Amino acid sequence: MPVAHAAHPKPSAFHWRSAGMRLVFAATALLAAAPALALEAFTAHYEAWYEGARQGNGVMRLASAGDNRWTYSLDVRGTSGIAAIAGADLSQSTTFEVVDGKWRPLSGSDSSKMLFKSSTRKAQYDWKRGEARWTGDVKPERAGPVKLRAGDLDAMMLNLALARDVAAGNSLSYRLVENGRARAHDYKVEGTETVTIDGRKQQATKVVRSDGDKQTIAWIVKGLPVPARILQRDDGRDELDLRLKSID
Repeated sequence: MPVAHAAHPKPSAFHWRSAGMRLVFAATALLAAAPALALEAFTAHYEAWYEGARQGNGVMRLASAGDNRWTYSLDVRGTSGIAAIAGADLSQSTTFEVVDGKWRPLSGSDSSKMLFKSSTRKAQYDWKRGEARWTGDVKPERAGPVKLRAGDLDAMMLNLALARDVAAGNSLSYRLVENGRARAHDYKVEGTETVTIDGRKQQATKVVRSDGDKQTIAWIVKGLPVPARILQRDDGRDELDLRLKSID
């Protein structure tokens, strides 16, 4: 049960961006032992909500880059409310390859624009050297190198991994190498719930990751390559919430 807390002021543009980046970094060692399902290109359209109000749109894309490589991206843009006023624009992409049926990241980038402030970060995953490094708007202590292990993923790939592993009944324990550090991300299944996609109700498996007062919750519908909904919560309050509208 959430602990009671004092009333919070109206969210600032900074809070909206922070929630978005935490979601993307939500933001994977055991993945290496699980064979990857066949990947297919798609474009998924989301509604972006913040604290219960619709504030923008999001688009996820997976596209072939040739030679068993894939580019996966997420773009979220504020179109109403405080997000539109602030000109919120969040983008992240990763390129990964499939080697012996396993996925591993090669490079990534993320950028954000908010009012008069913007930032850009880039990541390189060098599997020959066995290390990852970051450049751009990063603190020196977050530039790396971070030692890579077989099965490591970046945060973008987690969406694909969750959809795959829930359907296959695999472990939901992951090791993410992101933002200058490596951390374990463990999800738990918490039953099933109904979600609505393009006006149709569908049954979804609910998975949850808790990190102190923060939670990331995803709803996985069988047959979909990405979550039908991804919700970031902080101290019991809903923050950024992506809800799938359609996929093609």
